[in-house]
Amino acid sequence: MTDYMSGFGNEFETEALKGALPKGRNSPQRCPYGLYAEQLSGSAFTAPPGANRRSWLYRIRPSVLHARRFLATQPSWWKTAPSRAAGAAIAQMRWGAPALPDRPQTFVESVRTMTSCGDADGRIGMSAGVYLATRDMEDDYFYNADGELLILPQQGRILLETEMGKIAAAPGEICVLPRGVKCRVMLPDATARGYLCENYGALLTLPNRGVIGANSLASARDFLTPVAAYADHDAPCRLTVKWGGGFYACDLDHSPLDVVAWHGNYAPYKYDLRRFSPVGALLFDHPDPSIFCMLTSPSSQPGVGDLDFVIFPERWQVAEDTFRPPWFHLNAMSEFMGLIFGAYDAKPSGFEPGGMSLHNAMLPHGPDADAVASATKAPSTPVKLEDTLAFMFETRLPQHPTEYALTLATLQTDYEACWSALPKRFNGTPGGAA
Repeated sequence: MTDYMSGFGNEFETEALKGALPKGRNSPQRCPYGLYAEQLSGSAFTAPPGANRRSWLYRIRPSVLHARRFLATQPSWWKTAPSRAAGAAIAQMRWGAPALPDRPQTFVESVRTMTSCGDADGRIGMSAGVYLATRDMEDDYFYNADGELLILPQQGRILLETEMGKIAAAPGEICVLPRGVKCRVMLPDATARGYLCENYGALLTLPNRGVIGANSLASARDFLTPVAAYADHDAPCRLTVKWGGGFYACDLDHSPLDVVAWHGNYAPYKYDLRRFSPVGALLFDHPDPSIFCMLTSPSSQPGVGDLDFVIFPERWQVAEDTFRPPWFHLNAMSEFMGLIFGAYDAKPSGFEPGGMSLHNAMLPHGPDADAVASATKAPSTPVKLEDTLAFMFETRLPQHPTEYALTLATLQTDYEACWSALPKRFNGTPGGAA
């Protein structure tokens, strides 16, 4: 069973043993229960209020005792920007859902990077990929020094056991693991498939809502942070860290998930995507897809994200005399899309749950021929899009496909054919198509 506290970016305090959290002092001379005080900083010490993210952890052993000399491990399909495959075509791309492997592999071992952009060392950009896990991380622990992880289960639940508490996530939910937080991932359903985004830049936060105002979209109160839970377990295990794009490991004789109490505003969290409150047009036309932005990693350009996490959930469509699916467009941003369940209104066939698409900056894309034919003839009556959940990782940087993405068996080499049946409708009369 997992327990949570609510509120995005709030200051929390939680203890697994009564009295374990020191009162009034962050680092007393002697902590309760003989614990060690340790600060985990997710931002620079001098970051301004609101942007300063840190938590104080009160643990059985300090991290210096579970982060010994790390030795390099084998290469992985989990790639880090800058990373690109040579000779990749400039084209719209789409993949079907990758199959789960027959061999056992943990969450970390199973990550396959599809695209990347920016530079992890420069703390800019992101990578997008999938995980195809088939076994628990029983004696394996992990933390990521390169970026913040946004995880979207698509098939099968995951249980994220972190040093700050436990997070259970199912398809339709997300969880975010901050840079530097130790964890292991367990599989309640034996296998799990989903999407993963590694954010190298500024921490994800709620977007500015502009004229929308204080309500709708994602509410801070619906983000859940775990309460303290600890493991006082002495047994051989291994801790792996992803650092500078490489993987390094050390052997331990105890569990590193030994935080008995903590307080602060830097912690893992989860969110149920069904709690997102969409907004839209009430008469005609429809706003830009930024109205579906749930989280953003701000860049140095005002109003432009290094990473925007956008979702397309169930919603009513009511606009009159309006082509309701997403329109044809070229975008300054690069879009990596995935589908959790159901169908996506702009691609009713060919874009399947567990699949992905990449529409890079200034490459034209839009609804396929079937979506256009249906939407141009549909009555302008209210319609509810049900049983659907799609998402987008959008970035101002061009996304480069990896070797894995270009050689994946589910790559749809005929993707552009979905537009080939679009007819020429021009007939030279003011009324448009005959």
